[in-house]
Amino acid sequence: MANKVEIVEVGLRDGLQNEKKALSIALRIEIARRLANSGLKRMEIGAFVRADKVPQMAGTAEIIHGVLELQRRKEIPANIRFSALVPNENGMKEALQSQVQEIAIFASATESFSKSNINCSIEESFQRFEKVLVSAKKNKIKVRGYLSVCFGCPYEGKVPEKKVVQLAQRLFKMGCYEISIGDTIGVADPNHVKSLFQKLKRVIPAGKLAGHFHDTRGTSLANILMAYQIGIRVFDSSLGGLGGCPYAPGSAGNVATEDVVYMLERMGISTGLNLPSYIETNRWLSDQTGLQLSSKLSRAGLPKAKELF
Repeated sequence: MANKVEIVEVGLRDGLQNEKKALSIALRIEIARRLANSGLKRMEIGAFVRADKVPQMAGTAEIIHGVLELQRRKEIPANIRFSALVPNENGMKEALQSQVQEIAIFASATESFSKSNINCSIEESFQRFEKVLVSAKKNKIKVRGYLSVCFGCPYEGKVPEKKVVQLAQRLFKMGCYEISIGDTIGVADPNHVKSLFQKLKRVIPAGKLAGHFHDTRGTSLANILMAYQIGIRVFDSSLGGLGGCPYAPGSAGNVATEDVVYMLERMGISTGLNLPSYIETNRWLSDQTGLQLSSKLSRAGLPKAKELF
């Protein structure tokens, strides 16, 4: 694993949830099909949340049914794992009916962000998670944990590293097989990344941690590189840099998958992703929707001289 990184594509969930216009179910299934055939092994494709709160995620069950059917027909590789966000017990019931292969739960590192995002305190959110995890274990479904605003909160500012470590450890002990550490508003810098992940590694194995960086201030690639250098091997990213957070004013999208993969592959670090395929999907989606995707690589293209890549 020294020269390998696993990418978790979150464009269809964390990416699209902040777009003003909801994409059709058919279009989202087609995006998933294209991305799944680009070498991905993991993809988050929706969320079982209230449609009146996050209308962009309406139809998640239908999308899961659609991609699983494509998988059965061998139009999508069998080795890709699809997941969806589940906020509470009601969402878990919907997830079970959909037969999704994996779920994710979402906690916040600050009280203010927790209340604005999921309308409850941190402690209340963990009480909700307990029921979700019991159900997941009973039904043999893997659970991933997100922890947001780990490097800074739009309402409270600086977040104590000790608090982030305690909450991440709590998610891990509850049964989350992996904890994704989020720079939700894009304020982290490499030194902060190094400091926090070094503390996290003392209580959670590095192989159970992931990095989730938003590129609001242009530091996400540097932060990913620092996290890699200290042992993190899983990173969340989104097609074209789709995303942002409806509850974090001014936050830009997730770091673009294409840009992350280009940097890592140039360094000799394998991701398993097909960059030309990703660029093609980026441009196809822009044509289909009019979305202006921020990926620098997809705008510029791969270097034309073969010796440059």
